[in-house]
Amino acid sequence: MVLAPYDDVHQMIAAMDAGAAGYIPTSLGIDGIVEAAKLAASGGVFLRHESLARLRSSIAAEAAPQSDAECLTSRQAAVADALRRGKANKTIAYELNMCESTVKVHIRNIMRKVKATNRTEAAFKLNAILPNADL
Repeated sequence: MVLAPYDDVHQMIAAMDAGAAGYIPTSLGIDGIVEAAKLAASGGVFLRHESLARLRSSIAAEAAPQSDAECLTSRQAAVADALRRGKANKTIAYELNMCESTVKVHIRNIMRKVKATNRTEAAFKLNAILPNADL
């Protein structure tokens, strides 16, 4: 069991990774600490509800998709916009004045960045990342 002065997400994760049976902030009070110790002694793991909520929000923030400005170059963003509109590679290449093979490379890199396995999935994920763009 780890007794800590406050809920620090990184310390909670480190403590659990090291095999701690619980992470208890001192604000819990003596009765709560005793109950947590009893739980740990019986084989359980103690984590306050508020601590679990902080862990979840931390994980959600890390897992949230990045905005287009953070994850795509300007040319990739232009290709991504056309991809979201369902345009073919040849059309995208013509409209953006680039080779079709360059469009394919951009689409492959976009798919890698948004963790998509095909262009339809990439378009779907791009719509989730860029919901305000006019289609």
